[in-house]
Amino acid sequence: MIPTIDIAVTDASQVGEARRAALRIAADRAFDETACGRIALIVTELGTNLVRHAKAGRLLIDCRDSAGERRIDILSMDSGPGMADVGRCLRDGYSSGGTPGNGLGAVQRLSTDFSVFSAVGEGTVILSRTRAPAPGGPQAPPHFAYAGLCLAVSGETISGDAWDIRLDAGRAAVIVADGLGHGPAASEASGAALATFAAARGSPSAVLERAHAAMRATRGAAVAIAEVDALAATVLFAGAGNIAGRMISGIEDRVLMSQHGTLGVQIRKLQDAPYAWPEHALIVLHSDGLTTRWNLKDAGGLLRCDPAVVAGWLLRDHARGRDDATVVVLKRV
Repeated sequence: MIPTIDIAVTDASQVGEARRAALRIAADRAFDETACGRIALIVTELGTNLVRHAKAGRLLIDCRDSAGERRIDILSMDSGPGMADVGRCLRDGYSSGGTPGNGLGAVQRLSTDFSVFSAVGEGTVILSRTRAPAPGGPQAPPHFAYAGLCLAVSGETISGDAWDIRLDAGRAAVIVADGLGHGPAASEASGAALATFAAARGSPSAVLERAHAAMRATRGAAVAIAEVDALAATVLFAGAGNIAGRMISGIEDRVLMSQHGTLGVQIRKLQDAPYAWPEHALIVLHSDGLTTRWNLKDAGGLLRCDPAVVAGWLLRDHARGRDDATVVVLKRV
C-alpha cells in the first residue's frame, strides 16, 4: 500500500511541494480537472495558514480506493497556538490573508468532508476530504466512518506497516499489520498478511491462522483484526504481537487484548475475544510506532470529529519517531 505522505510546512516552498504531491495523487486516481483544482486550492489555503500562523506545521496526504469511491484526505496538523473560536475562523471573510481560497470557510465549502479540532495551547488538526465515484457504481449508505494513516519511518519511502478494511452492509473488518523491522522486507511481510485478509473469510483468529501459514517465507509481522457489527453492537478481536487495540468513548477506555507471538514465525493457538460495542465508542488500532500510554480525556469534543482528525491527533502527539507508525480509527454513523 502507498504510505501517507508527510510534508513539514514551515515556508512557502513547502506549500508548493505539498500541492504538487497532492495533484500527482489526484491525477494517478483519475480525479477530473475540477476536483484537481479544488484540491490545489485546499492545499494552498491550509499550507499558507500553517506557514503564517502555526508551530510545527505538517500536511499529510492520504488516498484510499474502495468499492464505489476514491478519496483523497488532506490533513493539516500543528502544535499551536490553536484556535479559540473555530466557528469565527470558518466564517466568510475571515482569511489567513491574501490566499486564493479566502479562509478556512472556503476550504470547508471545497471539501466533500470537512472536520476540525483545535485546543488553545495544543494546536489544531483539520481534515479536508475530496471524494469521487469509482468504477463499479455507488456504494450503499455506509454504517461506518473510518480513516487510517500509515507513515514510513524517516529515511524510508516504503512503510513496513499496512492496514486495510472490508465493508459488508452493517459489518466491517479492519486489519493492521507491522512487519518486523522496516523497509521492503517488512513491507513484504505486512503485505502478505493483507493479501490473506483480502482473500479469506472467517473469524479474526481463523484469518490470522491462515495468514500465519502464508507468511512463513517472510520475516513475520505483528497483526490484529477487529470484526465489528454495527447492528448487533459487537466487536470480535484477535491479534498476535504488539498491535494495540482500544475502544474509547467519553466514559469508557477498554483495551482489546492481543496474544504474544509473531505471524509467520511463532504463535500460540489464537482466540477471538468478544466485546460489547457502546453506542458512541470508537475503535482504534495502531502499530507500536505509537506509544500505548495515551488518553483523550483532556481533548473534549475530539471523539465527535471525523476519524481522520482523531488519527491525526494521536499521530501528532504519540508517534515515537523512530519506527513506521500506523493508526486506524473506526466509528458508527
